[in-house]
Amino acid sequence: MRGIRFQFCHWSLRFAHLLVLGVAGHAALVLQSALQGSANRLRVSGNESNRDWCYCEKEATLARSLDFWTISSENLIDVLPVDPVNENYVRKVKNCIFSVAFPTPFKSKVRLVAVSKEVLEDVLDLSLSVSETDDFIQLVSGGKIVFGSIPLAHRYGGHQFGIWADQLGDGRAHLIGIYMNRQGEKWELQLKGSGRTPYSRNGDGRAVLRSSVREFLCSEAMHHLGIPTSRAASLVVSDDEVWRDQFYNGNITKERGAVVLRVAKSWFRIGSLEILAHYGELDLLRTLLDFIIHEYFPSVNVRGPNRYVDFFSIVVSEVAQLIALWMSVGFAHGVCNTDNFSLLSITIDYGPFGFMEAYNPDFVPNTSDNERRYKIGNQANIGMFNLNKLLQVLNLLFDPMQKQRAAQMLDGYPAVYYTRFRKLFKAKLGLLGEGEGDDELIAFLLHLMEKTEADFTMTFRQLSEITESQLQELNISQQFWALKRVSEHELFPTWVSQYLLRLKSNMNDTDSERRKRMTTVNPRYVLKNWMAESAIQKAERNDFSEVRLLQQVLQRPFQRNPAAETAGYASPAPSWSKGLRVSCSS
Repeated sequence: MRGIRFQFCHWSLRFAHLLVLGVAGHAALVLQSALQGSANRLRVSGNESNRDWCYCEKEATLARSLDFWTISSENLIDVLPVDPVNENYVRKVKNCIFSVAFPTPFKSKVRLVAVSKEVLEDVLDLSLSVSETDDFIQLVSGGKIVFGSIPLAHRYGGHQFGIWADQLGDGRAHLIGIYMNRQGEKWELQLKGSGRTPYSRNGDGRAVLRSSVREFLCSEAMHHLGIPTSRAASLVVSDDEVWRDQFYNGNITKERGAVVLRVAKSWFRIGSLEILAHYGELDLLRTLLDFIIHEYFPSVNVRGPNRYVDFFSIVVSEVAQLIALWMSVGFAHGVCNTDNFSLLSITIDYGPFGFMEAYNPDFVPNTSDNERRYKIGNQANIGMFNLNKLLQVLNLLFDPMQKQRAAQMLDGYPAVYYTRFRKLFKAKLGLLGEGEGDDELIAFLLHLMEKTEADFTMTFRQLSEITESQLQELNISQQFWALKRVSEHELFPTWVSQYLLRLKSNMNDTDSERRKRMTTVNPRYVLKNWMAESAIQKAERNDFSEVRLLQQVLQRPFQRNPAAETAGYASPAPSWSKGLRVSCSS
């Protein structure tokens, strides 16, 4: 598979017609030409040609059809080996990074649930009107593929709940190609829920509407909260039956199959390296690491003798930053296994995640996590565990001095994390400069919130909206319902006195400026589980209105939205949501 290149002269694009073909009819042709090195290889437009044509002749315009819009896996398969076995059956795969695997089309009608205008236009250079076409629906559901694209499933392993799980891989996801947009950014497009691959194990390769709604909404919500994440371009649903044991309790129910088109700069994760180390594929490990460094870590000299040490240093720092950001918005990932932990330190693989409502450091969104390993208060420790697994892989390539340096970097992770956490929470409280008691002030408030079970998001948001004079009076109105809950604690007046005294030390600051500043870092809306569940229940009836409303609201989480207020998204959770459980299966 190495060395295959797909090229197309610029002018010949004028003769292109429909660049999407049915999967079944196209698969044999692509595989025969690509994998067997046929003299009659498909001559299709690569992204370089597309980029030249689109931005030289039609600069600053968006594609209004898929006719001249192309993606390619060329950047990956030129360097990284592909499984020589063509057939799509579950098996142990070795000595490669990818397997060729084509999506399985749905048998029933496919409906568009939602689409991200921002991702289409700003990332993929597509006009929103393209989403109304049948070609688009077929592409994002796995019914058709872009002509010339070779869909890939990635091979990786991982530690799940602290235990080595051996080969895992993309069991229901297909990387359908890479797109280079007008900013020169490369984005990998991946369908999730698009059918079985060699890595499906005992799974059916499908995702259900319930989990797909959650992933679509949360990945976009996290982006607009300023947290590194994969993005979601579209969500479609079929009427194909998919059977799931939602809570792993033996109660199997019928659901509907759905597909999310996800985009990210890269889908490589710690488990991508672990599988190679586990099977002693060290030459391939070096190849993949060098590729990752060259593509995604431009500050590292890919030819330098200490490149893997420098790479590890950056990953340690960025993991600390990512988890501190999660904590700042009360987000618990739910399954921080090494196979779900991005090497680029972006949030990926949204499963049984949750935004904490009542502040509780023991909050666990995943009902199958009986040992509470992935509780929100343990995420920083899990980050260190995962980094240690990465270090164990890299140690296979280090000399003694490099091992020592890398170990020191890992030892420094807690301090880096604490520094990032402290900075974020000081901003959440509107604190400027350094105060001797800042750490105690933050810890004191969190203690009060825990004891009163106050809403995490709205307590900080309402601190951003209340005036200092209102706080000083200690008579918190119902308008600030979350803060009012905290005020029920007997030590609340003590905290308020300390807080107001600290605010006076803010240099060149006013109360209005403090509130304005705090409202830019404390969201008014996050995707609480009850909100997602309400949207899911309607979507199951083909009413996608609340999915789209939540999408709209979560695109501007720091701004008050009248429709969101009417829907109660900034109010206490409704009574029906008490005891609501997050599903394990997806």
